[in-house]
Amino acid sequence: MGAQPKMETTARIPAEINTKLRALAHDLSNSIETIMQASYLLAQMKLDENAKRWADLIDQAGRDTARINREIRDILRASA
Repeated sequence: MGAQPKMETTARIPAEINTKLRALAHDLSNSIETIMQASYLLAQMKLDENAKRWADLIDQAGRDTARINREIRDILRASA
């Protein structure tokens, strides 16, 4: 997927919703980290070419998801 332009907003997210979203983003970060660590360990194993492609796909998706989650957290921080 291509990069999305950064959204400039003037409206603030209500504090209660912001707090809940930040907690969810934090929990999501923990799950993403587990996926990335497991992906790293998987890549250390002897894998056939097909399995390597799947491991690479998981690794790249984990990295993309971590980047998206960081962007969400940045927006929430700026909106607080």
